[in-house]
Amino acid sequence: METSFIFDLDGTLTDSVYQNVAAWKEALDAEKIPLAMWRIHRKIGMSGGLMLKSLSRETGLELNEQQAKRLSDHHGKAYERLQGQIIALPGAVELLHALTHAGFKWCIATSGGSDTATINLKALGLDMKDVTLITRDDVKQGKPDPSLFLAAAQRMAVPIENCLVVGDAIWDMLAARRCKATGIGVLSGGYDIAELERAGALRVYEDALDLLNHLDEVASRP
Repeated sequence: METSFIFDLDGTLTDSVYQNVAAWKEALDAEKIPLAMWRIHRKIGMSGGLMLKSLSRETGLELNEQQAKRLSDHHGKAYERLQGQIIALPGAVELLHALTHAGFKWCIATSGGSDTATINLKALGLDMKDVTLITRDDVKQGKPDPSLFLAAAQRMAVPIENCLVVGDAIWDMLAARRCKATGIGVLSGGYDIAELERAGALRVYEDALDLLNHLDEVASRP
């Protein structure tokens, strides 16, 4: 069976996790919600809505719809201001080119919306029209719900069981396991090997470059 690839974006293909954390911190500070940046980092990879619910539980504060919208809007504006810092992670562009050249199907599935996805694609030298892209705008539930990955497999017209989900966060691995895809972890988002393996990763690599150099370990050639 041929292998197809579903890639997370932030922390997997682009060096953008900490900009994401900083943007959320700015948004929370603006609403006078005190939360340490390390706690925010642990939630990156969830959809924005699920993240806000989780943060509500941690802080003990109830966020109403208006406040949640202000937080989301402030995050988006702060993230946009930081876009000049966002670059492709080592090997990311080369990995995507290599997969295309070898005839593998691949797509990107991100918990972010189309606006933040556009910023990250720009860092990869890609445009919306250049890639099969699933964003949070396309599904009802974000990670760790598997809807993003199921939609990605459907868009590529491949069985989800034949897909490798490449991600940097435990939320990617949990979502992959829930839909019977195979999770492949990378360390470039800040989670460690043990956390990713406990969440279901079959293999863990340092980053996209390391995965590219060991592609034969995980991929069945088309």
